[in-house]
Amino acid sequence: MHRVEILSDFEGFCHIDRQPGDRTARGHVWQIGRLLDSLRKDPRTITRDDLRSYLTGFNGKAPATYANALKSLKVFFRDYLGRAEVVQTFRFPRKEFKPKMVPSRADLQRFYVELDSVRGRARFLLYATSGLRKNEVLSLHREDIDLEKRMIVPRKRATRTKRTWVSFFNDEARGILTAYLETRTDGDPRLFPLSLRNCKIFKRACVETGLQITPQVLREFFACEMGRLGVPDRYVDAFCGRVPQSVLARHYTDFSPERLKEIYDQACPRIFGEFEVQCARARPKQPTYWRGRSEEEGDI
Repeated sequence: MHRVEILSDFEGFCHIDRQPGDRTARGHVWQIGRLLDSLRKDPRTITRDDLRSYLTGFNGKAPATYANALKSLKVFFRDYLGRAEVVQTFRFPRKEFKPKMVPSRADLQRFYVELDSVRGRARFLLYATSGLRKNEVLSLHREDIDLEKRMIVPRKRATRTKRTWVSFFNDEARGILTAYLETRTDGDPRLFPLSLRNCKIFKRACVETGLQITPQVLREFFACEMGRLGVPDRYVDAFCGRVPQSVLARHYTDFSPERLKEIYDQACPRIFGEFEVQCARARPKQPTYWRGRSEEEGDI
């Protein structure tokens, strides 16, 4: 079978047989394409020694890089080709536990002030108070947001490790989202019509504050804050779109939107205290170099 035919058939196998997310499937196909380009052999004749030699090239790289390559090799040889013996001796690198260092509310407030667009502030508070992933927020359409109920229903489909749950945002986020939507004059249905690969909206604030705040960091803050406020882990997982782990969570927990909103509102996560609310609502001031440029140009 030709390389292109193999990769095309393998991609279909990933999508239909294994049912991963689109990004995961593309990653597997890319990794196997890289392997075939390197070895230039019929995959049915590739040996364990060939793979060992190939994986040696990952020495010195991050453990996650090696693990991603090995995951794809196991899916390809063990599951797709039925040649489990070729990859069965290879082990994944051990993950070292690194304690999370989550920024404080004061850090987030300081970072927020340096964001110089209403859209940037809206995205910031949506990440920090909903627990959604970066691409989930960027994939939202306007119709996915219920401002009155402060509810979000992501459009992305579920995978084995990710589920499409409803999530919520607080009054702080609702206020800035309302202000942001009032600035929109286009007909684009997306909530944040930006390229997924070219979003640098937090870059200047990182430089100004010295804080490395990313959508993932805000997601971690949300999870830690909800835990600090006494929300059970199974509900935090639901807000963050993670698959329930325990039997209690899977079979005996009410995950209805009404119950989730009740849990969320009881916790009432906040970024700003009573005395900082005006700061949250104030329109961002643009730095000198920003004047004369459109907000769209400044975001990307």
